[in-house]
Amino acid sequence: MADSAGGQARGAQAAPLRIGIAGLGTVGAGLVKLLRGNETIVAARAGRPIAITAVAARDRTRDRGVDLSGVTWHDDAVALATDPDVDVVVELIGGAEGVARRLVTTALEAGRPVVTANKALIAVHGAELAALAERTGVPLMFEAAVAGGIPAIKTVREGLAADRLTRVGGILNGTCNYIMTAMRESGRPFADVLAEAQALGYAEADPSTDVDGIDAAHKLAILAGLAFGRPVAFASVHVEGIRGIDALDLDFARALGYRIKLLGLARRREDGVEARVHPCLVPEKSPIAQVDGVFNAVVVEGAFVGRLMLEGRGAGEGPTATAVAADLIDIARGSAVPVWGRSADGLTQIEALPRAAFHEEYYLRLNVHDRPGVIADVTAVLRDHGVSLRSMLQHGRAEPAPEDGTAGGDPSVPLVLVTHRTRESAMLEALGRIAALSVVIGTPAMIRIDPG
Repeated sequence: MADSAGGQARGAQAAPLRIGIAGLGTVGAGLVKLLRGNETIVAARAGRPIAITAVAARDRTRDRGVDLSGVTWHDDAVALATDPDVDVVVELIGGAEGVARRLVTTALEAGRPVVTANKALIAVHGAELAALAERTGVPLMFEAAVAGGIPAIKTVREGLAADRLTRVGGILNGTCNYIMTAMRESGRPFADVLAEAQALGYAEADPSTDVDGIDAAHKLAILAGLAFGRPVAFASVHVEGIRGIDALDLDFARALGYRIKLLGLARRREDGVEARVHPCLVPEKSPIAQVDGVFNAVVVEGAFVGRLMLEGRGAGEGPTATAVAADLIDIARGSAVPVWGRSADGLTQIEALPRAAFHEEYYLRLNVHDRPGVIADVTAVLRDHGVSLRSMLQHGRAEPAPEDGTAGGDPSVPLVLVTHRTRESAMLEALGRIAALSVVIGTPAMIRIDPG
């Protein structure tokens, strides 16, 4: 206890680290609360106090639940980069372009360390920002950009620095995980559960970035770059969201012993790197299948460490502010590592492999006319493309169509096929031919199966 008290005293006597915060939304206000509420703890662990000396946000009149009296207010966030009373710039604005990018670039050019929670900025411009930070000799830290309070960046970049990592990813978006969990548990359709998530504050008014997989893809690109030592070109990441998942798919998945999760997956292969975000069937008993609600999970595999899984809240005021503060403490102590875990000199981006190169097992759900010979027609197409079936599932039998023809012809039934591992290029070709069969109604659904 004496050592702890002495450390706190020494921290209080040292010159404070002065920070300027750009963006006073949920995370920005949460950071103010955290640094002030845990002031003594932070000072002891940082070796000196961390003081908020300046902020920037669009609306000065908004009540954010924090006292900002005595703090310099900038209407122009970029002005934080040259404020003489700011030692470190904290960027919490968001977005790959615009003010956020100008602020971070200007701060690094001016020799100011930067801490950001901006996943889009790092995923899209991380290579050039890393080079700029190295050239000016200042840290660029972004622990809060991936999985909120889960220490994913430190784990991958620093804790596993000596291992050859072969796979990284996981459940990287809490909004999607909440929606998929609620759909599975209640049987309600996507639109209803999305509306509920918005009402609860788990989804934005415009949920596209989350439900279309973009948010998870930004995080995956960062994790893959850290795991494999080079940033992954974001435009090459294959991305699918969850809008096409039907409650019927969740029922069939349960019958087959799976749950459906939106996963980010990055793998090191002999011929390159896979980086993709899409729904997956995962075995019900696998650890990642048990991660429900708004929780995230980051999975890492290495040649020596084996498989690790970190689970926790991936967003929100408290978890994200904690991650930002951890970076500030590192800077206060003079502890920083290269952005991508290695020198930026000559660092070039990796282009992820195209989806045609994927090899997986696949779940196919078809809506077909209830006629003799339908299964033979479908399986003949799969056979012609070298796709082998592992199992087939059909729930019940359709009711006969009324004799007066009011139902529009033959009744239809859902048919589910599960394949053995095969090339995605073959699956896509087969799927095109299956969709064109006269016995198939609508667009077939295809979901990849991950072994968990």
